[in-house]
Amino acid sequence: MSTPKSVQREAMAVSTWWWVRHAPVRENNGRIYGNSDPNCDTSDAASFGGLAKMLPENARLILSPLKRTHQTAAAIAAAGLNMPEGVQEPDLIEQGFGDWQGLTYDELSVEGSGPPGFWLAPGYSRPPGGDSFADLIPRVASGIDAHVQARLNEGAPEREHVISVSHGGVIRAALAIALGLDAERALGFQIDNLSVTRIDRIESTRGISWRVVAVNRLPK
Repeated sequence: MSTPKSVQREAMAVSTWWWVRHAPVRENNGRIYGNSDPNCDTSDAASFGGLAKMLPENARLILSPLKRTHQTAAAIAAAGLNMPEGVQEPDLIEQGFGDWQGLTYDELSVEGSGPPGFWLAPGYSRPPGGDSFADLIPRVASGIDAHVQARLNEGAPEREHVISVSHGGVIRAALAIALGLDAERALGFQIDNLSVTRIDRIESTRGISWRVVAVNRLPK
């Protein structure tokens, strides 16, 4: 007896994205760094060991062009997680804060453009010479879509795990995309260094849907 069409399972392509925010930056003495390229501190062996246990083996690895994501991925691998060589995705670079980069938060406040609470600028405001968080959201969407489309063209399996070692702003943007949030509301998410945020992208003949499984999960 055939299964009625109304209850047949629809074929889906599911890509599970494990977003990891890079290790903390300390060498800049607390100055704003945005999309500049300082080193990060990978000395927290316990956290990297926890990440190696939390994340899936042999997942696709996507990095931004900034070396702190590469350094963080290398430290996760050194802690015991099997990962392939990373693919670099320029669209997943952090938001640029333009002329504010290199300043301390106190210096920024003195200039009269200080941070409104927990984030450097409102979602739709562009720092001088930089871009807004609202600018970041479609760029991140483009980066995700480009990767998924390339994988489908390569004949990727219907279910695939992706580890993206990335940035706080980029992960908030991914959450905005998944939940349909505007820029201001998406800035309300706390994304700590070395935290994991898991978002499933589900594609079927009816379109694309999203499932948020975990946000800002710490490895300790």
